[in-house]
Amino acid sequence: MNTQTINAQTKNNQTTERISGSEAIIKCLLAEGVEILYGYPGGAIMPVYDELYKYQDKIHHVLTRHEQGATHSAQGYARISGKVGVAIATSGPGATNLITGIADAQIDSTAMVCITGQVGSHLLGTDAFQETDIIGISTPVTKWNCQITKASQIPEVMAKAFYIAKSGRPGPVLVDITKDAQFEEFDFKYEKCTRIRSYVPIPETDKNSLIAAAKLINTAKKPLIVWGQGVILSEAEAEFKAVVEKAGIPSAWTILGASALPTSHNLNVGMLGMHGNYAPNVLTNQCDVLIAIGMRFDDRVTGNTATYAKQAKVIHFEIDPAEIDKIIKTDVAVLGDAKASLNALLPLLNENSHKAWHQEFKDLYKIEYEKVIKGDLYPTKEGLTMGEVIKEINTQSKGDAAIVSDVGQHQMIACRYAQFNTTKSNITSGGLGTMGFALPAAIGAKMAAPEREVVAIIGDGGYQMTIQELGTIFQQKVPVKIVVLNNEFLGMVRQWQQLFFDKRYASTEMLNPDFVAIAKGYFIDARKVTTRSDLKDAIKEMIASDGPYFLEVRVEKEGNVFPMIPTGASVSEMRLE
Repeated sequence: MNTQTINAQTKNNQTTERISGSEAIIKCLLAEGVEILYGYPGGAIMPVYDELYKYQDKIHHVLTRHEQGATHSAQGYARISGKVGVAIATSGPGATNLITGIADAQIDSTAMVCITGQVGSHLLGTDAFQETDIIGISTPVTKWNCQITKASQIPEVMAKAFYIAKSGRPGPVLVDITKDAQFEEFDFKYEKCTRIRSYVPIPETDKNSLIAAAKLINTAKKPLIVWGQGVILSEAEAEFKAVVEKAGIPSAWTILGASALPTSHNLNVGMLGMHGNYAPNVLTNQCDVLIAIGMRFDDRVTGNTATYAKQAKVIHFEIDPAEIDKIIKTDVAVLGDAKASLNALLPLLNENSHKAWHQEFKDLYKIEYEKVIKGDLYPTKEGLTMGEVIKEINTQSKGDAAIVSDVGQHQMIACRYAQFNTTKSNITSGGLGTMGFALPAAIGAKMAAPEREVVAIIGDGGYQMTIQELGTIFQQKVPVKIVVLNNEFLGMVRQWQQLFFDKRYASTEMLNPDFVAIAKGYFIDARKVTTRSDLKDAIKEMIASDGPYFLEVRVEKEGNVFPMIPTGASVSEMRLE
C-alpha cells in the first residue's frame, strides 16, 4: 500500500488539547482500546516510555527480554483475542530485532501495530548512532508502514495504522517516529479511521459466484472442504459449522485453521499438509469438488501443484483477491468476508450426507491408525513419544487448553493430536516457521485470555532461541504452562537427514543445559520426566499449578513424524513409514 496516496476520511468535530507527540502516541493507543503492549526501551523511544510511566494505571507495559519476544507476545495476544497486538522498540537494533516477528505476522495474517523510535529528523540519512532505515527494511514484510517526522502527523497515522492492521486480511503495520516528533507539542485530537480512499479491505461478493458455488456443491458426489485461518479471522465458526453440517461434507484443516471446528466433530476429517492425516491428503486427489475456505494453498498443503486436485472443480472463498489463482487454478472464486459469504451460501445448499464418500475417509483412517497413530499414542517401546505427552495433556485439560506450539516435530505432533473444543486454541507459527515463537507467544496468549489454560509445546532447539523470556514470565507472574519435549536433536532437520541424506546428522545434535535448573533460577516451578510411569502425575501437577510451570519430558531421541509427504511429491504419495 502506497504511503503517499493513503488518505483517511475522518470527522473534525473534536476539541483539541496541546500535548507532546509522545503523549499523543499514548492517547492514540488508549483511543484504540489498547490495554497491554510489549516492548523494550531505548534512547530513541525514551520520550514515549516517559509518558507510559505516567499512564501505568491505563496501559500495562510488558518488558520483554528481547524485542523479538515483544512481537511474538503481541502475536499471541492478537491470535487468541482477535484484537490488535502492539509492540514497541527503540531505533537501530531495537527496530531490526522486531523484523522476524513482523515477517511472521505478515505471512500468518496477524493484526499487529509496531511502534519504533527513530533518530531526530535532522539526523536522518547521516548514519547517526542507532539509525537504521527501518521503513526500507520492513516494507516487504508489513501490510503498511510510515515514518513520522512531525508531531501533528501522529493522530492520522496511528488511526490508519490500527485500521489497516485489523481490517480485511489482517497484518502487521509499523510506525516509525523521530525523536524530535516525540518531543514536539501540537494541538491533539483523535478520530478513528473507518475508511481509506482506494483501499478496499473487503471486496464485494458477487451473488452469481455464490450461485455457481452452490450448484457445484449440490451436484458433487465427492466434495471436500479444506479450511484455513480465514474462518477464525472473520469469526465465521458458526456459519462454517452450519454449512458443513447442512451439506454433509468431510472437512479438513490447515494448521492455522485448526479449532474452528471442534476436533471431535464427525465431519472433521483431520489435518492437511506434509505431516497431516492420511485420508484428507490422499483423497484430495479423488474428490470431484474442492471447496477452499479462508486458506491460501500453501506449498506445505498442496505438495506438488502439478498433480494437486487436477480432477476436481475448485471453489475458493477468499477475502484477498491476490490469492485467487496464485497457486491453484480456481473454477469459482467467491470474494468477500468468509462470515458473510458462508451465511449467504447456506440457504442455497441442499441437505446431504455423502455416506459412501465418508466411508472412504474412515477406511483410510483405520490404515493410518494401525501404522502410525496407535504407535504414537499407545507406544509399546520403552522411550516416551511426543504423541503420548499430547494425549495426556488432552486428558488432563479436557481438550479446553489453548496450545501454543513452536516449530518442528513437536509442532506437527501437537497439531495432529491436540484436542480442540474451542476456537482460537491452536496458536503456532505457520508460514514463516519461526523457531522461538512459542514461549513469548504463550505469554501474550495467557495475558489476553487469563481465564484459559495456555500450554506451550516446545522443542529443545526452539526453546533456547527465546529462553530469556522466562524472565518476562517471572517478572509479570504469567501462569503459563511450558512443556519442552527434549530429544536432544533439532528433530525435524534430523528426520530429513535420516530419510534423505543417508543419516548424516550434520549440526543437528544438541548438547543441552539443565532446563529444570534454569527454570528454577527464574523461580518457576519445574519438573523433569524421563519415564512413562511419571508422566500422568507430572502433567496433573502442571495443570493444577496456579502459577507458571515448566515441564521437561525426555522423549525418544530419533523418533520420526509420519505420515509425511516428501518434498516434490504429490499429496496422494503420502508415506506412512
